[in-house]
Amino acid sequence: MHFESLPATNGLDEDDLPRQPEWEPLGTTFLGRGRGLLAALALAGFAAFFLPWVQVTLPDIVTYSGSDIARRIGWVWGAAVGWLTMLPTVLSRQSVMQMRGARVAVTFLAAIPGVTVLVLFAQPPHGAHGVPLRFSFEWGLYATLALSTVAVAFALLFGGRVEDIPVQSGPSAGQIVH
Repeated sequence: MHFESLPATNGLDEDDLPRQPEWEPLGTTFLGRGRGLLAALALAGFAAFFLPWVQVTLPDIVTYSGSDIARRIGWVWGAAVGWLTMLPTVLSRQSVMQMRGARVAVTFLAAIPGVTVLVLFAQPPHGAHGVPLRFSFEWGLYATLALSTVAVAFALLFGGRVEDIPVQSGPSAGQIVH
């Protein structure tokens, strides 16, 4: 089948009826309904993965970022993967219904970095072979937890309500669907 033989959509569904407003494509640059905010949170969260997470002061003075810790503890890569997967998941949704359909997945992806931080808090680093270890959690770790918490809250609302969609065409153009 060739591209030229496909029917033109022209805002109509397969039965030549006007497409429902919640299925109207919003465009690649549309940043409303949580799309832009969640994309920005994903980028900020990924950047926070490379910020200081743990500062060791005994036996040596060393600072570890999330990526440094992930090189030692493999499952910590889940935080970076969560952020990196969330970004295209959010940006690839082109309609309100697609956004709403991705809420669970986006919420799960946003929660992974926060859960990673909570596990690190619950299982802090410890000295090996009787060598004492003194450390502190750093601001990058707290930033990751905060970004994850905010992202989860907005992911639960991703796409907004169906009832408040402005109609783009037809006799109700410019009005809110109730």
